[in-house]
Amino acid sequence: MACRHRTGRLEGGTMKEEHVSLRPACLADADAIRTLTRAAYAKWVPVVGREPRPMMADYHAAVERHAIDLLFAGATLAALVEMIPAPDYLLIENLAVSPAFQGRGFGRRLLAHTEDQARVRGLGEMRLYTNRLFAENIRLYASAGYAIDHEETWAGGVIVHMRKPIRPTATGDERP
Repeated sequence: MACRHRTGRLEGGTMKEEHVSLRPACLADADAIRTLTRAAYAKWVPVVGREPRPMMADYHAAVERHAIDLLFAGATLAALVEMIPAPDYLLIENLAVSPAFQGRGFGRRLLAHTEDQARVRGLGEMRLYTNRLFAENIRLYASAGYAIDHEETWAGGVIVHMRKPIRPTATGDERP
């Protein structure tokens, strides 16, 4: 069964000639989400000595329980973000960019998109977590305004929890 969702154009970025669009995931996307996530996180396996948690997730369940938005470059799935709303913040559970599309600003675009989603929901904060050994990711999040909140030991490693306050959008100024 094909997904029948609206597709929206994502603003910004460095490749103006490339059509970039965003749409919510549906159950039929679960295998593609898993494939992209496994490819995006594969480079971290030798760093941490095991598969990172997103590589093992059940994406059929995640599509049903969480908000997952898919970013397409033309007709190709290039990146995704999985979000979990809480009463006063929006958690980024997974942000993954296909290795073939890394370095094009898609991760930053999705971070900005999640902030818009938090504003639309009236939430005042973004949260995310990553492995302390994923220094490249921590630098990206810090450059986007996220600060380290705390660290915790988990599965033989250290999880870095980060957060960013979000200013509410003025009434009537929400983005679609």
